[in-house]
Amino acid sequence: MRELLAHVQFRGTIRERSVEPYLRLLAHLRDKRRIKGVLLDISSGGGGDIPSTDFYLAVKRLDRVKPVVASIGAIGASGAYMAALGARRVYAYPDSEVGSIGVVYPHLALRGLLAKLGVEVELLHEGRHKDAYQGLRPLTDEERGKLQAVAHDSYGSFVALVAKERHKSPEEILPLATGEFWSGATALRLGLVDALGDRTEALEELGRLTGVPVGKAVSVQPPRPFFDRLFSSGMSSVGGGLSTALRDGVEDALYESLVGLRR
Repeated sequence: MRELLAHVQFRGTIRERSVEPYLRLLAHLRDKRRIKGVLLDISSGGGGDIPSTDFYLAVKRLDRVKPVVASIGAIGASGAYMAALGARRVYAYPDSEVGSIGVVYPHLALRGLLAKLGVEVELLHEGRHKDAYQGLRPLTDEERGKLQAVAHDSYGSFVALVAKERHKSPEEILPLATGEFWSGATALRLGLVDALGDRTEALEELGRLTGVPVGKAVSVQPPRPFFDRLFSSGMSSVGGGLSTALRDGVEDALYESLVGLRR
């Protein structure tokens, strides 16, 4: 039986629809006897709270069975950094953007804009706060406090997870958990990553951990989702590139506009 290494690449915003195919893929690789190790090649600014947690757990469960090495590309921030923490070793480029340990709960209050546009919205609801998070009015102090409490709890969980995976105390991580990111070189100095190097060097580390030559690495991706097939069907490479950029821009803009806890 020929032993192989799997190279899995993730790009874009972490949300349920984008992550679920990767959760299935990582579970599949966990059970594939021929695959002896996995390179997680990730570049992302993060995304939703729960999808980021799911991504981390899928990587962690895979690493318990066979080695996973994470390679952070241009950016490994927030939820993407969390996902990378599930790997046995974390590599970053010297100039990668790493960290952004924090949470945000965006709330859009569009009532003023809608009034200027001459749009009236009548929202019928039951439950005193049911209309609070529809993005139509400012929050009350009570509602704002409740959302802040949710963000606080999620932030504490994030800090505790980073501390556990980086073998530090929460008190050591808290000064780094300001929501800002650092270069890969600084992240190494702060103990947030294990080594500097490109994805080839990360793959070589995976080869050392598994004893499988890097020449036995194969690229493995989930099946292309519907939007990829729809936008790229029958288009030239230039047109396909434009359609992909357009699709990603539209999808991310819609995602960013939704109310919800984000990492």
